[in-house]
Amino acid sequence: MAVEEEGLRVFQSVRIKIGEAKNLPTYPGPNKMRDCYCTVNLDQEEVFRTKIVEKSLCPFYGEDFYCEIPRTFRHLSFYIFDRDVFRRDSIIGKVAIQKEDLQKYHNRDTWFQLQHVDADSEVQGKVHLELRLSEVITDTGVVCHKLATRVLECQGLPIVNGQCDPYATVTLAGPSRSEAKKTKVKKKTNNPHFDEVFYFEVTRPSSYNKKSHFDIEDVDEVDKMEIRVDLWNASNLKFGDEFLGELRLPLKFLRQSSSYEAWYFLQPRDNGNKSLKPDDLGSLRLNVVYTEDHVFSSDYYSPLRDVLLKSADVEPVSASAAHILGEVCREKQEAAIPLVRLFLHYGRIVPFISAIANAEVKRTQDPNTIFRGNSLTSKCIDETMKLAGMHYLQVTLKPIIDEICQVHKPCEIDPVKLKDGENLENNRENLRQYVDRIFTVITKSGVSCPTVMCDIFFSLRESAAKRFQGDLDVRYTAVSSFIFLRFFAPAILSPNLFQLTPHHPDPQTSRTLTLISKTIQTLGSLSKSKSANFKESYMAIFYDYFNEQKYADAVKNFLDLISSSGRRDHKSIEQPILLKEGTLKLTVKKVDGNSSCRFMIKRAQGRKRFGMKNFKKRWFRLTNHEFTYQKSKGDHPLCSIPIENILAVERLEEESFKMKNMFQVIQPERRVLYIQANNCVEAKDWIDILTKVSQCNKKRLTVYHPSAYLNGHWLCCKATADNTPGCTPCTGGLPANIQLDIDGDRETERIYSLFNLYMPKLEKMQEACGSKSVYDGPEEEEYSTFIIDDPKETYKTLKLIIEGVGNLEQEHAQYKRDKFKKTKYGSQEHPIGDKSFQTYIRQQSEISAHSI
Repeated sequence: MAVEEEGLRVFQSVRIKIGEAKNLPTYPGPNKMRDCYCTVNLDQEEVFRTKIVEKSLCPFYGEDFYCEIPRTFRHLSFYIFDRDVFRRDSIIGKVAIQKEDLQKYHNRDTWFQLQHVDADSEVQGKVHLELRLSEVITDTGVVCHKLATRVLECQGLPIVNGQCDPYATVTLAGPSRSEAKKTKVKKKTNNPHFDEVFYFEVTRPSSYNKKSHFDIEDVDEVDKMEIRVDLWNASNLKFGDEFLGELRLPLKFLRQSSSYEAWYFLQPRDNGNKSLKPDDLGSLRLNVVYTEDHVFSSDYYSPLRDVLLKSADVEPVSASAAHILGEVCREKQEAAIPLVRLFLHYGRIVPFISAIANAEVKRTQDPNTIFRGNSLTSKCIDETMKLAGMHYLQVTLKPIIDEICQVHKPCEIDPVKLKDGENLENNRENLRQYVDRIFTVITKSGVSCPTVMCDIFFSLRESAAKRFQGDLDVRYTAVSSFIFLRFFAPAILSPNLFQLTPHHPDPQTSRTLTLISKTIQTLGSLSKSKSANFKESYMAIFYDYFNEQKYADAVKNFLDLISSSGRRDHKSIEQPILLKEGTLKLTVKKVDGNSSCRFMIKRAQGRKRFGMKNFKKRWFRLTNHEFTYQKSKGDHPLCSIPIENILAVERLEEESFKMKNMFQVIQPERRVLYIQANNCVEAKDWIDILTKVSQCNKKRLTVYHPSAYLNGHWLCCKATADNTPGCTPCTGGLPANIQLDIDGDRETERIYSLFNLYMPKLEKMQEACGSKSVYDGPEEEEYSTFIIDDPKETYKTLKLIIEGVGNLEQEHAQYKRDKFKKTKYGSQEHPIGDKSFQTYIRQQSEISAHSI
């Protein structure tokens, strides 16, 4: 979800690898061990949770998490919890990274010391205040000074234990006085509107003095006074109300201006507690990649995009813009991700990969090493398979992977690692059955392989067979090195990375999957000496089960099917594809003026406003055919909505039910599902996937109501008729292809950013082209890292790239200058206390004479 900023879209995303924790403090009980899990939080909102690693002080998680960030945030935080069966889970420690510091750790494995978690430091949100200092002349002619403090509203307060009932206290404090006042409690909202004014007498009445707002004798004392605003969550728990954040403002700043209105970020409270030493709590290994893309309208990218999309037609392909990007990037993966997405979006991926693969095959001398390196070709094909083949993996492998994870059959075949009571022959038989089943479903899945993958495999097969005409097996190994070695085997080994399981498997299951993956990889390789592929003797013994010609024949038949041109018709797969599932809260309403709801308890009928008891937790399941929900996972569906009956999927404003992260699924006959997700990321995921799968429906709505119909009227537009057409346009159309929802402009912006980052290498490559053109002797060492087959063509492309990147750089710089002129510090978008904006101000002050 992009944030719109005057002709510019801002996308935020984060990719996180949660590695492991080490040296956690021991549990105070006799066992000493802990059952720990890690959460990922945007400020105080949890958006991801790892599995629980039991009985360990050095838990290994090995989990990856990616999300598009749909809102602003200040901190990316990681909390390590110790599970407690009888009480609330306890927090061991946390890692909090400020948004402006994320680039320091970009794509680097880093050990972070866990910090002590203090409830008074766990704050988020902002408050809108207006302060006014005025002189009041009493009936007796004397003058006093009064301070009016207006608490208007707050935004983004944290939800504590599932609820937020905030109120504010306003205190005027000085060396010899303290006076406090309190707002009303606002129920069930983390964006409260208070709009309450509190008056404080700042100075004692005295004779009027025109020279100063303050009496001379009180100036020093007033300079030491401050106004403090504290936010609290009204709690029914015996521990008292929870602190949400505070703001301290000295009164002396009002001596320049008697009135001041601004937004402020809430700050933690300094309570003087002694913090623990950092090494007392252990450490956590993380790899964080935070990306913020500022995307202009499409026409800005036309010059650079045109150069990139012509890459497949450039001769030689090493002189193309896409190939050059792979040459200058530090890692080929950096270049492959945006390139593949861009070419997929414009339907140019097959000719592009065919061109770079053919060039790589021509440079390969040994058919046994074909496509075995981490080249741009290999990385691009890997990325294409991940994007286009995700649902193919779901249909093919997920059922049996789920069974392996749930049943926990013993499959250890290493005699040294056998547990007490296990039988080696029984374990071999269990493993053989699993391998046989997975091998069978893979080799019979050729008809389901995505067309784009098949077209690429056909190209690989043809290039390899033409280059090595004397090797009859190379047409198979060129394809198997991708489909088995880089697709199926990694998915079996790490199913969580391919969305086949939500978390990294437990150690026993992980070991079983490792053994299966090794065997499948060897079966697919078609090497002539299979046993020699295994370093472990127990694997060579186990593989004897599969030394039959029927396995090699099955692999070849499968590879022939997925790499043959025109091998099948392009009918859609009839088997439903599972797109998403999970637990959400639900209420159903028919907009007919009556408050009738499904699955409501009797006393809920006729309520003026729906409460939490009207919402029931249900297991939701979305396929490309229907949207269903049931009481629990695996139960018979309570309701099934055909995809063609989904008329719109939109967010629901918080005011409707005083609940966050809500959305609505609108159906015919004015039936509406009101659904609450667990967090903002999950809500966005459900809205996106439901919108994508239903957007081609002929009867989709063009307008909708962003709030509910309650108490006889629509809360958004106040219309009283229940059949009033919507008051807000529906979300704009999205790409119909569920698998490949790609923003071409965003990918071009990312490629521009990479070219800009590696501009010194581009310039060095230009020098290398010049050197090759005029000097045909031994190659200079500093230029030897570049593949330059045609210096003149490469130089021409480099010139176009540098020119396009330079133009975009100028547009970005101009946008920053314009934004800098218009931005006000203390506005709702940039509250006082915004460190990232303060950094931005310092940067702009160095290049601009303008001030805020």
